[in-house]
This record gives sequence, structure tokens and C-alpha cells, in this order.
Amino acid sequence: MIPRYTRPEIGQVWSDENKFECWRQVEIAAMRAWSAVGKVPESAVKEVEANTCVDVSRIQEIESEVRHDVIAFTTSLAEQTDADASRFIHYGLTSSDVLDTALALQLKQAGEMLIDDVQDLVRVIGEQAKRHRKTPMIGRTHGVHAEPVTLGLKLAIWYEELDRARVRLEDAVREVSFGKISGATGTYAQVPPHVEDMVCEELGLSRAPISSQILGRDRHAAFLTQISLIGALLEKYATEIRHLQRTEVRELEEPFSSGQKGSSAMPHKRNPIVTERITGLARLLRSNAQVAVENIALWHERDISHSSVERVILPDSTILLHYMLVRFTMVMDDLEVYPERMMQNLHMTGGLIFSQKVLLALVAAGMSRENAYEVVQDCAMRSWRESESFAALIRDDERATAYLSPEKLQECFALGSHLQHVDQVFERLGLI
Repeated sequence: MIPRYTRPEIGQVWSDENKFECWRQVEIAAMRAWSAVGKVPESAVKEVEANTCVDVSRIQEIESEVRHDVIAFTTSLAEQTDADASRFIHYGLTSSDVLDTALALQLKQAGEMLIDDVQDLVRVIGEQAKRHRKTPMIGRTHGVHAEPVTLGLKLAIWYEELDRARVRLEDAVREVSFGKISGATGTYAQVPPHVEDMVCEELGLSRAPISSQILGRDRHAAFLTQISLIGALLEKYATEIRHLQRTEVRELEEPFSSGQKGSSAMPHKRNPIVTERITGLARLLRSNAQVAVENIALWHERDISHSSVERVILPDSTILLHYMLVRFTMVMDDLEVYPERMMQNLHMTGGLIFSQKVLLALVAAGMSRENAYEVVQDCAMRSWRESESFAALIRDDERATAYLSPEKLQECFALGSHLQHVDQVFERLGLI
């Protein structure tokens, strides 16, 4: 099945071509800013902008000798321009001015794709919630039947949670979309602050109010933390579907396409492989977020213990979350729903799920809460042990019938009373 929600490949954001192009954009923006203050000839800016391009193989060839990626990169640019212009490449900059500012461009690109992915999923879940607003099913606490809900209500919770997550992700993307051109120790000794202002403005980034040689890694940790939280929400939803797909329950089922096989040995199997996969990948996102937090504590104005780690966790986390969001959106769009089975399961305990209604009716009729609880629990436990109808047992209990008429007892077992406020909840969420 071709993912219908896949955007331009998010992995391309982290390609060498795009990384070096972001570096080139920072270098040219810096030259342009220097030109505006009269330090670099405008002709040099035009020469470098017009005649340089990213040559990954050449950069790698130079790096194999010099063992420094930024020097290899600037050398490659210089080779493509005349000597008079090339001397102004990287003028006044330190490597991290380029690396961190370019990384902000990449994180902004990836982050905006992820925001779109979340919005897609919010939309699909909202549509399913509206479709199943009145589809009753049993609610479960501790895995045990509690009181009736609707599938729509369950999905509306997911809808609201993910919309909150979208807002947090937008904030995290803004927080990581900061550049810095403050020099080797953040003192602007070689580059005045107004040059930094012009560079960041041209690149569409915010200017860091203050920095050392690098941007503070709390920004990146916040970004990956929000990614891990979205992963945790997806894991929550995936786990719910997996539970409800169990043979004994079979209320929901992830899509199973024509020609799909569930087991090499057992042809009958329809396994929740996508939701299981999402559950596992969420663990990776959490571990990456933990590493990002550990990257915050660096020596003095900077060391590079964070650098090697970020080359793994930043691409991996954004690509993983994109994949998880795309796959789960497909699951939700084609989710198999079995309302008849939901109704069977709802009534399988012979009315036990209405015990609170009976309890409150007895209290309202004048019985003490303690006595009412004892009456209802006695009948409920007998129903559990003997597999008898709770409704029949309570109707035959003289302690209950002394307070409630048969008609009043019958009202306690009306499903509709549990769902009477569903529309109000949906109105709050803007789903009606």
C-alpha cells in the first residue's frame, strides 16, 4: 500500500546535499551582511553565490585529508571561485556559527513537515470521532468493564491530545529555529551583533539573544522531547487498538489489505503489525530524547561530545516520527470497526456495568449510601461468581425493591442515560 500522506521525503532534509546547501546559505548570508557594512565587496558576494554549488564527493575527498568537515566545505567553495572572492568566504566566522545556524534551518524544515503530519492525523481522527460519535462500547478501567462510552468519545480524546501536541511541537520548532553568528566564544569579537541580525533575518531564523560558541542544547532537547511525547501518544493509541483487536475482544482491527499474510504457519492470522511497530519505535524516540537532555551539559563554552550524537538522534527522531505519523494516519483512516461486537461485549456481564446507576437510584430513594453499596455489591459479586444476570438479581432482591419500583429499576439499565452528554463534549471540541 502506498502511503497517501507521505510528504516530500523527510530524509532528504538530512542528506549531505541539503546539509551542505544549508551551510552554503549561511556563508553567503554572512558575506552579504558583511557587504552591507562595507567589509566585503558586493562583487565577491555575487561571485560566490553565482559560481559555487555543493559538490559532496569533492568535500569528502578534501575532508579525508584535512580531517575537518567545515574546512573541507569552505575549501571546496573556494576552488569554485576566483581568489579575490574566495578570501571572504567564512570571513570572521567560527565553524559552529555555520553548523548551528544551518542545523536550525534543517530542524525547521523537518519540524514543519512533522507539524503537517500531525495535522493530517488530527483531521483523520476527528473524522472518525464524528463518524462514531454514537457508536456505544464498553469503557474499561484496569482492563475490566466499567461503564459505557462511545468509540467517538474515545477518539475525541485522542483528537484533543494530538491537537495539544501539535501546539507544543509548533512551540518547539520555533524554539529550535534560532541562529547565531557570535564567534568562537560568543563575544562577537570578530563579528558585530548587527551582522548576526542580518544573517538570521535573511535565513528566516530568530537571532539567539546570547550564545557561547554554540547554541544552548536545551533547545534541541526540548524539540526531541516533544517528538518523544508525540511518539508516546501514538504508542498509547496503538496499544489501545492492539488490545481491542485481541480475538476475545475484536472490537477494532487495524487494516488488513487484500493479499496480506499474517503468519507463515497459520493462514488465519490477522496480526496488529503496524500498531506493534509503532509501539516499538516510540521507545527509540524516548531514548533519543534522553540523550538530547544529556547533551545539554558541555564543557565551558563548548565541547563536541554532543556533535556526534546529534548526527544520529536528530535525523533518526524526525524521520521515525514522520514514518509513525504517516503509518498511523493510514491505520486510522481505514480502521476496521465492529459495532455489533462492541454491543455484545457491552452486555456480556448481564448488566453489571449499570451498578452505579442502581446505587445512586437507591440513595436517591432514601437508602443510606453504605447500605445501598452493600446491596448492589452483594448482587454484583453473585453475578460474577454464578454468571447470573445482575439485572435479574437486583430485581429479585427485596432490599432493593423496597425502595425502587420495577419501572425505576428498569430505568437504571438504560444505555442512553450514559451517553446523554456526548454531544455537549463534541461541541466543546468543535467536532459538531
